[in-house]
Amino acid sequence: MSRLQVVSGKGGTGKTTVAAALALALAHEGKRTLLVEVEGRQGIAQLFGTEALPYEERKIAVAPGGTGEVFALAIDAERALLDYLQMFYKLGSAGRALKKLGAIDFATTIAPGLRDVLLTGKACEAVRRKDKAGRFVYDHVIMDAPPTGRITRFLNVNDEVAGLARFGPIHNQAQAVMKVLKSPETAVHLVTLLEEMPVQETADGIEELRQAGLPVGRVVVNMVRPHHLDEDTLRAAAEDHRAGVAQALSRAGLGGARRGGLAERLVEPLLAQAAEHAGRVELERAQRAVLAELDVPAYELPLLGAGMDLAGLYELAKELRKQSVVA
Repeated sequence: MSRLQVVSGKGGTGKTTVAAALALALAHEGKRTLLVEVEGRQGIAQLFGTEALPYEERKIAVAPGGTGEVFALAIDAERALLDYLQMFYKLGSAGRALKKLGAIDFATTIAPGLRDVLLTGKACEAVRRKDKAGRFVYDHVIMDAPPTGRITRFLNVNDEVAGLARFGPIHNQAQAVMKVLKSPETAVHLVTLLEEMPVQETADGIEELRQAGLPVGRVVVNMVRPHHLDEDTLRAAAEDHRAGVAQALSRAGLGGARRGGLAERLVEPLLAQAAEHAGRVELERAQRAVLAELDVPAYELPLLGAGMDLAGLYELAKELRKQSVVA
């Protein structure tokens, strides 16, 4: 199982939720996972119901069964650059002065590739980090990454900094990052819904990742709705059964089946709802066929309701474990 799990997806597909559930699922039997955020949205803190994450690794949850731990880190490009400057150039107070002058923000703005190197570099450092006994500090690092449309450029930092630095510490840092990102240690998962736009963006993202030589992991089909009707009922939903439905409602005690009666007035909204469900099922079948052609293994996570809380995260983690997320 890859030690760095990068989770991306089109906006609205729930990629942060999936990243959090994956971190919980992988933190089992004494394992430790680090859940990393790189976009500054504090989405992880909101999901786990904690205060805003600082620029330090903090334990935020215990895995199902109580034998594993989930830590989290919100990586800030500015702080990462200060760390970087201190590590290589020992700037000390001079680095803090640069921050006050706005020089750090200026540097990461005119050279966005540098920002990505810093963000991905911090995650890759956590992947490689070992304790005094020579054991990895974290068994898995999960990155809640930028959306699918930007994920390849974000991860392909070597190309991004090629024009910025062809040698020296920054160049070496990019090389070290790419060594991790393009190795079997890494897997990039894409989250989608069974809808046309997210599925198409997922297909495009997989193609871009493959062209860049970045390792594609799995497709995670999120918020899958249950199918309430069997095949015969789905076919019947497209046919005119008004009289029969009215009679059935009447027999159930919902008014007489006569014209204008309560039972008859309930027919139209019921048939409309059934037709909508049938249409949704057909759309999902078509999108499943598109995903099948991508030849990428998939997880599926159910739609749990309007919102997401900590109990929901544990339920999704349990579902991922059922689907052999650790295999």
